[in-house]
Order: sequence, then structure tokens, then C-alpha cells
Amino acid sequence: MIRRPLWVRLFSFALTLVVLWLPIGLTIFFLWGEGGTASFVNMGLLYLIFIFLLRVWGQRVHQQRSPLGFYGLQGGWQFGRDALWGWLLGVGLVALLFFIEGLLGWVQWQGAPDQLGILLVEGLATGIGVGFAEELLFRGWLLQELELEYQPWFALGLNGIIFAVLHYLHPPEVIRATWPRFFGLVVLGLTLGLGKWVFGRRLGFPMGFHGGLVWAYFGVKVGDLVSYTGVMPEWVTGISGNPIAGVMGVGMLLVVTLLLGYRAAATAP
Repeated sequence: MIRRPLWVRLFSFALTLVVLWLPIGLTIFFLWGEGGTASFVNMGLLYLIFIFLLRVWGQRVHQQRSPLGFYGLQGGWQFGRDALWGWLLGVGLVALLFFIEGLLGWVQWQGAPDQLGILLVEGLATGIGVGFAEELLFRGWLLQELELEYQPWFALGLNGIIFAVLHYLHPPEVIRATWPRFFGLVVLGLTLGLGKWVFGRRLGFPMGFHGGLVWAYFGVKVGDLVSYTGVMPEWVTGISGNPIAGVMGVGMLLVVTLLLGYRAAATAP
């Protein structure tokens, strides 16, 4: 089978996705406007089209009989177990971070908000949605396409950089103010990719880990559960309160990355 060059495949996939979604997106925009429910419905439909295209792409371009499994989206108890372990690790990592910072006097814990239950449910939905969507896109489709073209470790590094760049599409002033976050995003991308490798090339662990991080941080941030004392500068605790943009948060994430990297290297064929 003759395979087209990588960047031709990536561009062709993205262009096809836009062409399929654009008529629906424009219809929703003209009928409902933008923001609120319209934005939610639009993104949901875009992702459904993405999954449909992924199935067709895997079958037609890569001759896969089980295209979603080819990209790491597999069913079964192992997938669920991986996702649960990842979720618990993600939540535990955020909890440990703020627990340590509280002991050091860097943050102060505030009282729980009145609608904590609703907040947790909203965060749960957000975590599951972000974890599923982004991991199927970045560690599923994109990483697999990169690995077909490059050596695994190079593909993993490139995947992490692309993940960070696409999350960093902001106005120049925002980029200058939050630039440490870019390095944190690269490390997060590496962690999630290594998680896929270590857990049988399934997406369960990265989906769970990503979702757990989002859920825990959502609860802390939106619920105003902590306030920073100012004892340490933001570049240590996190620019604008984002742990992934600070030395402390990235350092803890690096520990997980190194452990997963060691496991991946030890089990590599």
C-alpha cells in the first residue's frame, strides 16, 4: 500500500473535517448565533463528525478493519480500569500539589461553596468531555499518524509540541504573559503519550488522567477553594493560578513523566 506523506494526510484530514462540518456550523450560527447553547451544540456536532471521519479514514487510508481500535479507542474492562487509574492519579496529583502548598503556607484553603455538588457535576462533565475529545484527537489520531512516519520517541516529542502550540493560539500579549505554560503543556503532552504506550497503546489512561486533572483543577479554580498568599512568586506556584504554568506543578508532572518514560523504555520491544 502506498501511503501519502504525513503532512498531506494531516492537511487532507483537517480539510475534509472542515468541509463536512462547515454547512452545519454555518446553519447553527445563522439560526442561533454564537455562544451558549449554540456553541455547545456546534462543538458536539463537530466532534461527532470527527469520530465518523476517523472511522472512514482508518478503513480507507490505513486499511484497518477496526479503525477506532487502531487509534487506541478500545472497549472492555482493561480500558475502563486504565481510565480509572488515570483519573485517580490526575485528581490525586492536583490534590497533593495544593496540599503541599497549603502546608508551606503558599495557599490558604477557603470554605466550600454553597453549590459544591453542582460544581462537581459540572466539572465531572467537563473533565470527561475534554479528556475523551482531546485524547482521541492528539494521542489517538495525531500520535498514530506521526508514529507511522517517524521513530516512536521523535513522534512522541513532536506530538507534545503540537499539542502545546495548538493550546497556545492566543493574542501576543497573552502569550508573553503566560509563556511558562507552554513548557508545562509540552510535558503534559509527553505524559499522556507515554501513558498510552505503557497501558497497551490504549487511550484509557490518558483519557482518565487528562480528565482527572481537568476535574480537580476545575473544582479548585471555579469553586475558589484556595487563595494564594503571595509568599512565593507566580512562576513557582503558577502564572494566573494555573499550576501547569509554575515550577511546582510542572515539577510534579515531570516526576510522573519520568516514571512512565522509564516504564515505556523498559518494556519497549
